[in-house]
Amino acid sequence: MLLVTMLFAAMATNVYAQTQTVTIDGDHGKLQGVILKPELKDGERCPMVLLCHGFMGNKEGALEKQIAELLRQQGIASIRFDFNGHGQSEGRFQDMTVPNEIVDAKKVIEYVSNLPYVESVAITGHSQGGVVAAMTAGDLGAEKIKAVVLLAPAAVLRDDAIRGSTMGATYDPFNLGEYVELFRGMRLGAEYIRTAFSLPIYETAAKYQGPALIIHGTGDRVVPYTYGERFHQTWPGSELVIIDKADHGFSKQIEQVAGKSAEFLSKALLSGK
Repeated sequence: MLLVTMLFAAMATNVYAQTQTVTIDGDHGKLQGVILKPELKDGERCPMVLLCHGFMGNKEGALEKQIAELLRQQGIASIRFDFNGHGQSEGRFQDMTVPNEIVDAKKVIEYVSNLPYVESVAITGHSQGGVVAAMTAGDLGAEKIKAVVLLAPAAVLRDDAIRGSTMGATYDPFNLGEYVELFRGMRLGAEYIRTAFSLPIYETAAKYQGPALIIHGTGDRVVPYTYGERFHQTWPGSELVIIDKADHGFSKQIEQVAGKSAEFLSKALLSGK
């Protein structure tokens, strides 16, 4: 009985050591995140990958969780976190903008960079999270961001703001009220639209010169795959994977997309080991 008790205690300790819930100061309050890391020996270090969810998403998305687990199996840590106004993080959704999500991402990068077991940082992003990942990488450069993966990156959000149509809601971008009503009672703040209207997405992303992978589907009706192709053109050395008939969330290709993402990040981050 004592041996069994000790075994279960050891298992519990091991699980605790691999998964950690963290709270990080963000742009609009506290951000909630989950770190998943491989088993490390004393003094051993590993890469860390940020997983950025999309518009109205959260850190518990199936795609993000599967990528995190595959990375752990390859000896790479990851952090899934909720942007301000999403999931368990503080802040109102109405106050969320792409620029303040970029600030959130940078604060998460600063936090994980100071962890004693982290040797390098990479970033991935789905949909709007892909825009945040690309612009964050452009701002920080390849010295700080060792690899980037964009999954159906939603650069269409700028064009949506210009034509006055976001997620089915229509509005006059030149005559905004306090907010725009979306579905499920969600409110899109006017500041989101104002900042999106002139957001230098590709111009900022172009400053990043490191390894990058873009995955997009031809069946994406939220963000046409041509927006992913333009990121590939912006980054001449990047890899582009176009999946036939895949929708915006890769609902039927989650394993394929997660596997390709983890494979790319493993090569980019572990090639020198």
